Amino acid sequence: MDRAAQESPEPAAQNGDTVVLPAETAAAMEEEHEILHASIRAASVGQLVVATVAVIGLFYLAKIVLVTVLTAVLIAFMLEPIVNGLGRLKVPRPVGALITVLLLLSVSGALTYFFYNRVVAFSNELPKYSEEVRGVISKVTSKTRKIEENTSKLLQPADKGKNAVPVQVQQAPGVLHLIAGGAGMVGNLLLSLGFIPFLVYFMLSWQEHARRATVQLFPKEHRITAHRTLGRISSMIRSFIIGNLVVGLVNSTVSAIVFWQLGISYWYFIGIISGFVSVIPYLGIVLAVVPPLASGIGVLDRSGVLLVIAAVFVLHLVSMNVLYPKLVGRRVQLNPLAVSLGLLFWSWIWGAMGLLLAVPIVAATKIICDHVDSLRPVGVWLGE
Repeated sequence: MDRAAQESPEPAAQNGDTVVLPAETAAAMEEEHEILHASIRAASVGQLVVATVAVIGLFYLAKIVLVTVLTAVLIAFMLEPIVNGLGRLKVPRPVGALITVLLLLSVSGALTYFFYNRVVAFSNELPKYSEEVRGVISKVTSKTRKIEENTSKLLQPADKGKNAVPVQVQQAPGVLHLIAGGAGMVGNLLLSLGFIPFLVYFMLSWQEHARRATVQLFPKEHRITAHRTLGRISSMIRSFIIGNLVVGLVNSTVSAIVFWQLGISYWYFIGIISGFVSVIPYLGIVLAVVPPLASGIGVLDRSGVLLVIAAVFVLHLVSMNVLYPKLVGRRVQLNPLAVSLGLLFWSWIWGAMGLLLAVPIVAATKIICDHVDSLRPVGVWLGE
C-alpha cells in the first residue's frame, strides 16, 4: 500500500497553491498579450486618423454654413450689450433684438451708401491721373518684357529650326465662362449675407433658451462644467471683439492723421479702412497699404509713397506685437505658436474668413480642453 502510494504521481497544485507555468508557455502568453494590446492601439490610432480626416472634410464642405453661423455669433455678441440695455428699460427681449437688428441694418446701409459715394467720387477723379498711371504701368511692363526676352534668349536652343516642337494653342476662357464662375460665388455670398440678420435675431432673442438647451444635452454630472465652459467661451468672445475694436480704432486714428498730413484725398475713411484692415493677421500689412496708395495717385511723390508704406508697416508691427498681445492675446490666453498654427490651418480650410475666425475658434477649443480631463494636456499646450 505504501509502495502504491509512493508510485502514484502527486497533483501539480492543491487548492490554494499557485500554478507554475513553464517558462516557454509564459513567454508565449506574454507575447500574445503584447500583440493584442498593440493591435488595439493601432486600431485606436487608425480610428482617430479617420475621424480627424472626416472632421476636416466636413469643415471644408460645410464652409459656407459654418462661416455664416460663426459670423452671426460674433455679430450677436457685439450687439448683445444693446439688447441688454433695452431690457433694463423694460423692453421685451424679442422686441429689443428686433430693434437692434434693424439698427444694424440701418447703420450698415448708411455706411455702404457713404463708402459707395466716396468710391464713385474717387473713380471719377482717376482720369485726371491716367497719364501718370499709364507711365508707371508702361515702365513696369517694359522692364518685364525685357526680362522675358532675355530669358527666352538664354533658354532658346542653338538648332531651333531643326527640332521644332509643335505647340498647341488653347483658347482662353470666354467672358461668359468667367461671369458664370463668379456668379456662383456672388450668389453664395448674397445667400450668406441674407441669412445673417435672421440668425443674429434668433441668437439674441433665444440666447438664454439656447444656453439652457445646450447644457441639457450633457449628462447631469457634467452640466455644471458645460455651463461654466459656455460662460468662459462667451466671455472670451466678448473680450476678443472689444480688443480688436480698440486696436482697429487706434490704427484708424493714427493712419487718418498720417494720411491727412500727406494730403491724401478722403483721408478720414481711407484711414478707417486701412486701420481696421491692418488688424487682419499676415494679409493686413499688404491690404492696408493699397487704399492710401490708390487714393494718393497724383498727390504723393516718391518720398510720400515710401512714407505711407513705412507708416503702415510700423503701425502694423506695433499693433500686432504690442497692442494685440496685451489687448487680445491676454484675453484669449493662447501662445504665439498655437495662434500661428491656427491661422495657417483655418486659412487653408476657409480662406480669408479663416484668418478672421481662427483666433476665437482656437481659444474656444482651449477652453473646452481645459474643462475635459482627458484633453487638459492639449489645453496646456495651447495656453501661454
